[in-house]
Amino acid sequence: MRGQIQSASDVRGAEGVDDASTETTPAIRVEGLSKSFGDVLAVDDVSLTVDRGSVVGLLGPNGAGKTTLVKSVLGLTLPDEGLVQITGVDVHERPRVAARHVDAMLEGARNDYWRLTVQENLRYFATVGGVTPEAVADRHDRLLHQLDLAEKADTPVRDLSRGMKQKVSLASVLATDADVVFLDEPTLGLDVESSLTLRRELRRIVADRGLTVVLSSHDMGVLEDVCDRVVVLNEGRVVKDGSVADLRRGTGARRYRVTSPDLDEATVAAIRDRVELTAVRRRDDATRVEVATDSDGLYDLFALLRSRGVALESVETVEPDLGDVLIDLTGAEP
Repeated sequence: MRGQIQSASDVRGAEGVDDASTETTPAIRVEGLSKSFGDVLAVDDVSLTVDRGSVVGLLGPNGAGKTTLVKSVLGLTLPDEGLVQITGVDVHERPRVAARHVDAMLEGARNDYWRLTVQENLRYFATVGGVTPEAVADRHDRLLHQLDLAEKADTPVRDLSRGMKQKVSLASVLATDADVVFLDEPTLGLDVESSLTLRRELRRIVADRGLTVVLSSHDMGVLEDVCDRVVVLNEGRVVKDGSVADLRRGTGARRYRVTSPDLDEATVAAIRDRVELTAVRRRDDATRVEVATDSDGLYDLFALLRSRGVALESVETVEPDLGDVLIDLTGAEP
């Protein structure tokens, strides 16, 4: 995958100067994009824009059309109809000029050369992207330290753990001069600490360089921590587009957590008959249940508990996360 994109970047400027790009031109512009594979409509009339310097998440269940949309924007898949521009350049009419602005790290693709060392990969992909490695040596050093790769700089990638390989893939993408970067599951294989480090450093790198990032992940924490905006896809169409806060506010049922020492099996069963019971946790001294319901359902729940003589230890509102948003909008689990 990286080789396909970078081979286009290698002919930087071969189709002339990108004179369509201005500071006000969106980093990505998609209008009326549709793509079918036989009888399957993978992307259905999708339109969206991504401003420069923003981080936009793509969220949706498997088969929602995310991969086809990304490959169409990258120029790797030819859509049946619609317009795709990267910094004002039509991806399918002027692919080589568009490719000089973009790079990608895709799940399931070998994004690096495993026989090369970490440092050699960064230098190689910078070169293929039309950048003299010496000119960006400071950037490479910063990336190695930011992603905790400095001690492995001279280690062949094939000798690294899966999580470290994932970091090298990200560093190789960020080592170029691309304005727009696509990241598919960037934290896959990382432990919790490494994932948190990557989220923090990615935001810092985006701010320092003014990068535009489109990020797809099943890790809701990554999308919530990193993205300015999230686009939700389902069955090939955009079903919601907004900030994380806006998406959370738009969920229907709210979640509530009720804890009491009086929640026996029969009462829990009665709760399940009244409202959507999403979790049950038993402790030595009390039981905690989590329910998803609206305000009327909450009143019914309290009436039920009161009729059964349940003394409440605590009642908490559980803020919905993007996983709840996805279920609410598509009916599918993250």
